[in-house]
Amino acid sequence: MDDVVAGVPVRRYAAAVPAGDGPEEARSAPVLVWAHGGGFFRGGLDQPEAHEVASALARRGVGVVTVDYRLTPWPLVGRVGRAGRGRSRFPGPVDDVSAVWRSVAEATPGGALIGGASAGACLAAAATLRAIDEGAAPRGVVLGYGFFHPVLPVDRALQRSVRGHRRLSHSRWGLDLMNRNYAGTAAALAERHAFAGGQDLAGFPRTLMVDAEADSMRASGDAFARELAASGAELERHVLPGTRHAFLDRPRLAEFGAAVELVAGWCLRG
Repeated sequence: MDDVVAGVPVRRYAAAVPAGDGPEEARSAPVLVWAHGGGFFRGGLDQPEAHEVASALARRGVGVVTVDYRLTPWPLVGRVGRAGRGRSRFPGPVDDVSAVWRSVAEATPGGALIGGASAGACLAAAATLRAIDEGAAPRGVVLGYGFFHPVLPVDRALQRSVRGHRRLSHSRWGLDLMNRNYAGTAAALAERHAFAGGQDLAGFPRTLMVDAEADSMRASGDAFARELAASGAELERHVLPGTRHAFLDRPRLAEFGAAVELVAGWCLRG
């Protein structure tokens, strides 16, 4: 169901309730606020990484609210509108994700989880830091093949494993350009609520990371996992063998189903 929360367009997916369960079980089902990927500048509620992921999780008992956060201008192009909504660099996208999570959490018994894939994972991690600083951390965090640092850490062997068009678009140069486009200024790149990587992660809630094996962005995921572990956060991480970036955008892949099962099981255990 399409809706507007805190001024941000969202889509709600009610959790399926197992046969025999009643209204109380439905009300207590976990709710995950989910942000799609797309390099900050493309994507939306209809892309599989949003709609198919949310639908699959809802069938497994996890309620989901997907966020149509403001996108940035296209890199090297400039400010272009989208369906009547203006585009925005930092802090606009993370403002939207934070506002939706805060509203959903306030309306959800026991609080809500937050998560995302790729650029959406970056926004979810940044929104989590903001929530920690405001004194109310999410119930848990789900990060799918995300990147978390303003500059991609160097891992040449991992970069060589990337093939096809992503060899260029996901090169260290290409990803750093995308991050600069999102941040807007050199100063914003270092902002605590722009990129969670390299920041003080004290108080970060339980976290699930699901990463792709052959993905240059995993260099940032590897570093962020070490930072989370050093902070004392409860971390569960899976690097799915043989996978490439954005497998959650391809629902016919076996890896899509495997990842959804991992996420659903982790959310329901919390």
